Amino acid sequence: MVGLTLALSIRQQTELTVAIVDTTPITAMSDQPDVRVSAINIASKQIFENLNVWSMIEKQRLQAYTDMHVWDKAGFGKLHFSLNDLKQSATSEQLGWIIENSVVRSALWEKAQNDSGITFYTENRLSNIGIGDSEVFASFEASNAGTNANSSPMPITAKLIVGADGANSWLRNQMDIPLTFRDYDHHAIVATVKCSQGHQNTAWQVFLETGPLALLPLDSYDKKNDLCSIVWSTSPEDAQRLNALSAEEFSKELTAASDGQLGGITLQSERFTHPLTMRMAQTFTQERVALVGDAAHTIHPLAGQGVNLGLLDAVSLSQLISEKITTINQQKLMDEPWLSTRLLNEYSRWRKTEAAEMIAAMEAIKQVFTPQQSAAKLVRGFGLSILDNIKPVKQAMIKQALGLKSNLPHLATRQDKL
Repeated sequence: MVGLTLALSIRQQTELTVAIVDTTPITAMSDQPDVRVSAINIASKQIFENLNVWSMIEKQRLQAYTDMHVWDKAGFGKLHFSLNDLKQSATSEQLGWIIENSVVRSALWEKAQNDSGITFYTENRLSNIGIGDSEVFASFEASNAGTNANSSPMPITAKLIVGADGANSWLRNQMDIPLTFRDYDHHAIVATVKCSQGHQNTAWQVFLETGPLALLPLDSYDKKNDLCSIVWSTSPEDAQRLNALSAEEFSKELTAASDGQLGGITLQSERFTHPLTMRMAQTFTQERVALVGDAAHTIHPLAGQGVNLGLLDAVSLSQLISEKITTINQQKLMDEPWLSTRLLNEYSRWRKTEAAEMIAAMEAIKQVFTPQQSAAKLVRGFGLSILDNIKPVKQAMIKQALGLKSNLPHLATRQDKL
């Protein structure tokens, strides 16, 4: 998703050609939503609009939400976020959109395939990277199946290689880029559920003794507005217990955990579980190498900002490249290369700063809701209730979640067309 966004943004802003190496096939849409979803904020939607893929996403499946309810199960504190809190400063009719990852990837892939300046390599994985004085050389593993047994494509020669290959990045490991990480001691259970009272175009999140439970509204073919994607973050031991329950028992626990806010909840899909770990590369760049998205950083999913952070990485890097090429052309510095250590360092500082701030914010929220003594819970409850009534603070929090902040890359802002 992030890598495709980077390719399209580079192509839109420059005449550079791009090679994409991705062996994960595109899957056909089914009637049942994909359990892997992303919360897309306004800044990310703007990126997709500026890349002319938002309309393609809308034609498939997405669910907008206008409100967010957050509450503390162990106390009485609660927060309600709404566009009404922003008043005249609102730039959208939604707080955000819950979209299946497969839907976003399919739209980006289709757009990229129609660009003659983007070449796909989908049959072979990379096997080795060589960094030269002026170029990068990427070679492929040999194929061992079909008529092309023991064959592989010719190596790719490029000026820059970008790792957008996820949390367990092969490129990051290949380049021996050091990684700072911390186990959150949480596992996330994700699944699709049906809610008898509907999702009400609202994102719901309750903080339990064992961790946060999010219920995110989903679109469905029957348009009954009763499906949600759950992200239940809990201890590894509790995750194991919950996964061992029958579908009926799990549904009952889920209904109780959510305080019946959405009525009775029934499990509609298989449950998937994965450990949650904070990761951040100690540098996002090396010579002729850059990392974007989860390859550079992973954060706790409780605020749903991971994908949005990665998309900003992509358009930030493409903007710096575009600006450098523009400067070279305007000043007719034809012997000056567009890629430099200075450019890569600027990208690393820009994006690493925001990633570090987001990781710190997630840690602060997690610590606030860590099980505490009764007195601390009482203070926390009062604090949430007071915060819910301080509109300037709520407005600042909502704008941050929407991605409405300063120093955004150009593609993340509205570009009025003449």
